[in-house]
Amino acid sequence: MLLSKGLEIEIYTGTPTGEIIGLSDQVVKALEGFVREPDNRNVEYTTPPCCSYESLLCAILQPRLQLRQFLKTLGNYTLIPGSTLSLGDASRFFRSDPQNPYHAYIEQTYGTDVVTASVHINIGIEDPEILMRACRLMRLEAPLILALSAASPFLDGRVTGSHSRRWQVFPKTPAQVPLFTSHQHFIDWTNEQLRLGTMQNVRHLWSSVRPNGDRRPYSLNRLELRICDLVIHPLQLLAIVAFVEARIQQLLAQPHLDPLKSSQLNPARLLEITDTNEQLAAQSSLEATLYHWRTGQPIQAVDWIQEIYTEVYPFAKQAGFACFLSPLQKLLREGNQAQQWLQAHRQGQPLEMIIQKAIAEAETLDQELAQYLCEPAALVA
Repeated sequence: MLLSKGLEIEIYTGTPTGEIIGLSDQVVKALEGFVREPDNRNVEYTTPPCCSYESLLCAILQPRLQLRQFLKTLGNYTLIPGSTLSLGDASRFFRSDPQNPYHAYIEQTYGTDVVTASVHINIGIEDPEILMRACRLMRLEAPLILALSAASPFLDGRVTGSHSRRWQVFPKTPAQVPLFTSHQHFIDWTNEQLRLGTMQNVRHLWSSVRPNGDRRPYSLNRLELRICDLVIHPLQLLAIVAFVEARIQQLLAQPHLDPLKSSQLNPARLLEITDTNEQLAAQSSLEATLYHWRTGQPIQAVDWIQEIYTEVYPFAKQAGFACFLSPLQKLLREGNQAQQWLQAHRQGQPLEMIIQKAIAEAETLDQELAQYLCEPAALVA
């Protein structure tokens, strides 16, 4: 049985030349389904939860086409790939809602380190104890998802030296988040953080993976994977979602995959490893040498992903979504967005040209996929 899944997609607005310009205040006033981020230069939309990958694809594309159309009514504006302010300006914060006290707190506390674009992947799991088990596994394997999605090697018109500048500087909050052993553990821990002030509200849990639901921390119904950079290519994004779902499907069938049961390492060491792996993946993505949570032994990110791919493919095939998983192999062969951009830069292409080409390609791809894969009715629904 397919699990429900939904995406929260943050994306920059700007010009075809790559200049990022804040327009979210105008977008959210004109279009339903879009919400503003604290900085005006990116805007977010959320796909409704659905089980079908075909439906999810159209739910990714339809709002984006609507947004592109609206931006053109404002001027020569478009959507800009990448997860950081590739061509600037990271020195200033452009508030989208100057009267919002939470936005003021974010600006004063974190500055432009949080002015990033990303994708949050939500997978529906109703049973809170199974949800905690899935969160434990995905927390330890989240660095692999970052390695697949890395798309922020540039900032302010320069090469940063890391594949995911976004996750390298993103303020994980609170600084220490445990592997939750039960739903009650999550409830007690959350309430303690609110009491201590390390979290401003129940949403202020900025870790790579978190339990989510309509009334956190009590009523939970989904796992939220927050570590991904913005994956602009819709089919690549679906492949990453399929990889996550297939791994969770495997966990549902094989509960012993729970790291608290199958790892040779204690919980404290597991947390040390995953924190290290997140930084290594942010630095080198698919080229990184990580540490396996089962044994603590080093393993190449690509090899680890291939190992899991082999394990989960039968579950994806049985559930009928293996065709959406298979593009992952092309991504591994050709590299993620950051690797491709850095390769073009090494070959002599200026950063401006790389970003401008990506902007044009993303718009063309959105239009082609919507035309050939989404029925008109689906695009309206």
